[in-house]
Amino acid sequence: MLTTTIGAFPKPGYVPISDWFSNTDGDYTSAYLPELAAAGAEAAALLDRATAEVVKAQVDVGIDVPTDGEIWRENYIHYQCRALDGIDFDALTPVRMRGTTDTLLPTVTGPITPGRSPLADDYRRAKASTANPIKITIPGPMTIVDSTANSFYDSDRELAQDLAGALNQHIRELAAAGCTWIQVDEPVMARKPSQAQDWGIDVLARCFDGVSTDVRRVVHLCCGYPNRLDEEAYEKAPLSSYLELAEQLDDAPFDFVSLEDAHRHNNLADLLPRFATTTIILGAVAVARSRIEPVDELRRRLAIAAELAPAGIMAAPDCGLGYLSTDQALAKLRNLVAAAKAL
Repeated sequence: MLTTTIGAFPKPGYVPISDWFSNTDGDYTSAYLPELAAAGAEAAALLDRATAEVVKAQVDVGIDVPTDGEIWRENYIHYQCRALDGIDFDALTPVRMRGTTDTLLPTVTGPITPGRSPLADDYRRAKASTANPIKITIPGPMTIVDSTANSFYDSDRELAQDLAGALNQHIRELAAAGCTWIQVDEPVMARKPSQAQDWGIDVLARCFDGVSTDVRRVVHLCCGYPNRLDEEAYEKAPLSSYLELAEQLDDAPFDFVSLEDAHRHNNLADLLPRFATTTIILGAVAVARSRIEPVDELRRRLAIAAELAPAGIMAAPDCGLGYLSTDQALAKLRNLVAAAKAL
């Protein structure tokens, strides 16, 4: 049973970019550029050093397919949005994001076209640290729509279609650089399953148009982060969303679908058989709880899932690990690897 991580890894303390996991005021956009500009070339060297460290840390505990830890990103969405023409980060609009958080978001002020993507460079610097395959993550069209303020397009669908075209070019560039594991993150699908069924999954599939068959096409659907570690009373996406989307996701041209199961268990007997041909990446350790799950507990849950998933499973955390300390993240990953190997 292979193991992977989903995206973010705790940033070392010397990294000169604030991590959105540490922001408590809902400001996800304004800190990145001034900090990076002030540090200049020194910042790039520190970010490269940190990327190498977090890749090595994942590999050293036994993760088969690590990510770059998203070290260069202030958050996983707007980092990519800065590479898209048509999104203005100087024109911030007040928005209630995901229906839970009041924040200022960059504004779509013109047609979306692909600018220069950083993803190929991110892949090369991470791959230089390991012989393991590196998975690079990218936000999907629905999630970008829900994380920006649209003042140009007539509809969310129209905006998402142009986003898919631009992201497709960036994904092709990433694949051409040698990346064979590419993950598109669409947590908003779990928040808006009817919209996902109507047009979101079809638009998401366009992101992979023309991408080499050597590339593992991964889609990640988490159900939402709390505002802090060990916060229990927060509103996640409905658990029923996975059931509503399963068959349509399975019919789409994706190789893997990543689902969270640790923070809140799914009815695996009902859910997993709906994925007849798609491998499931099962979230087995919680990313917003400090408790370290014992190996036997993880092994039992993974064994149940492996029996029920027709196309098999990989083991992973629920989502990114940014809320955890490095020691907590590595302890969870170490137990995850031990549980997967035990099977």
